[in-house]
Amino acid sequence: MALTQTNGAAARQVREQIPAGGLFAGHQWRIAPAPFSLPPKLASELESLGRVLLKFYRAVNLLYRKSAEGAQPEWIAHLLDQGKPPELLALQRSAAFKNDVPRVIRPDLLICEHGLSVTELDSVPGGIGLTAWLNQIYSRLQAPGSGFENASILGGADGMLRGFAGIFGDAPRVRIVVSEEAATYRPEMEWLAAQLGERFTVHDGHFNAFTDGDAVYRFFELFDLNNVPNAKRILDLAGEKRIRLTPPPKPVFEEKMLFALLWNRNLHDYWRQALGESFFKRMLQLTPRTWVVDPSPIPPHAAIPELELTNWQQLKALSQKERELVLKVSGFSQDAWGARGVYLGSDLPLAEWSNAVDKAIESFEKSPYVLQRYHHPMLVDAEWFDFDQNTVVPMQGRARLCPYYFVIGEGDAARAHLGGVLATICPPDKKIIHGMTDAIFAPVMRAA
Repeated sequence: MALTQTNGAAARQVREQIPAGGLFAGHQWRIAPAPFSLPPKLASELESLGRVLLKFYRAVNLLYRKSAEGAQPEWIAHLLDQGKPPELLALQRSAAFKNDVPRVIRPDLLICEHGLSVTELDSVPGGIGLTAWLNQIYSRLQAPGSGFENASILGGADGMLRGFAGIFGDAPRVRIVVSEEAATYRPEMEWLAAQLGERFTVHDGHFNAFTDGDAVYRFFELFDLNNVPNAKRILDLAGEKRIRLTPPPKPVFEEKMLFALLWNRNLHDYWRQALGESFFKRMLQLTPRTWVVDPSPIPPHAAIPELELTNWQQLKALSQKERELVLKVSGFSQDAWGARGVYLGSDLPLAEWSNAVDKAIESFEKSPYVLQRYHHPMLVDAEWFDFDQNTVVPMQGRARLCPYYFVIGEGDAARAHLGGVLATICPPDKKIIHGMTDAIFAPVMRAA
């Protein structure tokens, strides 16, 4: 999994074509001279994963609904509803959004020795415009002598553009509403809209000139509704079926504790029936063991599965070697996206880890936390171009892959299409992989 060795001509072309307004406000990254190359087996796994994740989202939707109705254990809906305002829960349970799932599905995947590991699912992801731009630009560089002229960039030059446009059906206008909280991503969405034509426009939280038949892309998290002035208007119109809204106003899809439910043995029969045996096994293979940090007392003779703890306070006493664990807020919080609200146990001094555990326990009623096994990303070979030194710099790093699946079609006929994959390669000393100045951003191609 190496980036093809080239001179700096390709990297210069990439830099020269960065839009005047940028793609991420105030952010830069290291430019790769070629796409990130994946072995055919891993590339094929990404191409088929969208179908699995869409079925998982549908199973989650049904599980929540059945729990709320009393046809599945009531604790499931109660757990997922914690900390959410009643009016948002009413929307989530309303008939208007009964069968709706997010139309963009983006998992965060780490490349580990054993294969891919999905750390979370993002239903309001950044990077759509950036990945579309990277796929387009690097596809143009596939010229003789480039070193990757026969490469197959996953999604192709326009897969992201076609995929994003396709999720809105035949709506005459598509309004992309970007909150102040998500303002970093406004430039990439403006570039995306410009590529797709006048049907697509980008707006802030004050825009209110919606008309019947519009489609609206909600680029703001549900925890932030009170800070988005036009949010109520958007949700009211969507509830009345006057506009088409995605992602739907369903906080269940913004919760990381969904993986804890997947691993809960009490629900295995449900997952087998809803997903099918092969998809269920694949989800378990991909997903690290996950627990909800619920401080409710358990019998003294019982223990939390696999951890062998009889209460969460004992989590503090684990040795650093035993703390190959990640604590993270599950959702509906300003700390639930990016690298915020994430604590890697093996990387923290005991005092800081203990404080994180206390915070997780104390936050249960309002913002539950999850605990997840930490799967070490393997080192991969990468390279970036140093424009100051005018040279290609080899770098071993740790990679995160973010494939974007666009759900196109209606009802049972809807299918998840892979539009493209963003690779983020960070220096090896960075334990939590995310967008940073020292990271390489590149599209992903299938190795020959």
